[in-house]
Amino acid sequence: MHLSDNLETLGNRRRFLTNAGMGLGTAAMASLLGQPRLATAATANSTANVPPGCHFAPKAKRVIFLFMAGAPSQIDLFDPKPGLKKQFNKPLPPSVSMGQRVTAMTKGKEQLIMPSPFKFSRKGESGLWMSELLPHLSTQVDKLCFIDSMNTDAINHDPGKTSFCTGSEIPGKPSMGAWLSYGLGSLNKDLPDYVVMPSAYWSGKVNVQALYARLWGSGFLPSKHQGTSFQTTGDPVLFLSNPTGVDAGIRRRMLDSLGQLNQKHFAEIGDPEIETTIAQQEMAFRMQTSVPELTDISDETQETLAMYGPEVSNPGSYARNCLLARRMAERDVRFIQLFHRGWDHHTRLPINLRGQCQDVDQPTTALLRDLEQHGLLDDTLVVFAGEFGRTVYCQGELDPETYGRDHHPRCFTALLAGGGVKGGMRHGVTDDFSYNVVSDGVHVRDLHATMLHLLGVDHKRLTFPFQGLDQKLTGVEPSRVVKEIIA
Repeated sequence: MHLSDNLETLGNRRRFLTNAGMGLGTAAMASLLGQPRLATAATANSTANVPPGCHFAPKAKRVIFLFMAGAPSQIDLFDPKPGLKKQFNKPLPPSVSMGQRVTAMTKGKEQLIMPSPFKFSRKGESGLWMSELLPHLSTQVDKLCFIDSMNTDAINHDPGKTSFCTGSEIPGKPSMGAWLSYGLGSLNKDLPDYVVMPSAYWSGKVNVQALYARLWGSGFLPSKHQGTSFQTTGDPVLFLSNPTGVDAGIRRRMLDSLGQLNQKHFAEIGDPEIETTIAQQEMAFRMQTSVPELTDISDETQETLAMYGPEVSNPGSYARNCLLARRMAERDVRFIQLFHRGWDHHTRLPINLRGQCQDVDQPTTALLRDLEQHGLLDDTLVVFAGEFGRTVYCQGELDPETYGRDHHPRCFTALLAGGGVKGGMRHGVTDDFSYNVVSDGVHVRDLHATMLHLLGVDHKRLTFPFQGLDQKLTGVEPSRVVKEIIA
């Protein structure tokens, strides 16, 4: 019997089970208390340059977030402190550390200063300092905004990543990409609003920590806003291919029948998650065509592939993911997030940091150039950051070849480009030890507020009612838009 011939029987069975478990009342209450709401958004704004969901005209349409999981060392890459050469092997002055919290790995141990062994030089017309470890990215400094005064409350990786991705150290909150999907809606009906691409890692990588789906989850927002994770092997998206013996025609008929059943159920109880299910099933069907076309890079020129470097030929590599990010930007995916792990350098930092930089230097540079060549950089905000920075003092042996650095939330560097951000500038100043912010500090919440602002959203007005509060990505703590970096 065809599924559509039996909808009434199936509906009666589902209704009985729902009512028997008091699910009807629960669903009704959820629909009353949890309806999506973009507070005072300009969804009905008739001004031509204010898109639906925006509070004002945006400078960026989309975001590519390059997340360096594990925390790159700002003092070895972006924030040079040449005066530290005279401080080698000396204890960090108490007037600098001020009794601030440290991790259990260095608590109670002598904090001996280790200056960076890497050379810095001025690059570009702006003359910004860059490390020798990033020769390709150094050619792009005039496009980059360096926020050297980034800071966060988290001192360990899990809360640090969670805070950077969701605005809160407490797990379970919606990710930034989910907030944008909820607030601004979709730009492309054939691909998800929010795509996540973790890099594959090869043997030899050390201290590679796990990633967890809640970093791109929807939290208390409707589940349709969660990120879609692309896989490093096999189908780009899980269960994208039809099972053996099921062709596209059969799949279409199955979805039509299932959609009728779900629509009937929605009319009875009004649970918004039913509509989410219908929409996601239809999206999955369209993705069976759109995703293979997206991930097929055979139409890219040899010049483009060479620009991203030799690893672009390896599915799941950071280089391949950077190229796919540009292809997604072309297709108007709203939020594209790459995760590249392996930056947690407690030991052997000089060796391991070189390897990490080799992974990301050329592909990141190629992404910026490629976006610009395709006319996409002006309205694509690119962010490059980790969850915190690294300490000026040494961890492990005080040896220029084997030293490591501990976690440091007090100051670190984030790079921004495109999307209405000024290029060729530094914002914020740190002390002579790259330990404390001296001026123009930027908390992670401030970065989130600024990113939303560039997308045309007032962070104070993008809200969702949950647990008696109008929840926001930036939470209830003070936060500000860093207007100094906006072009």
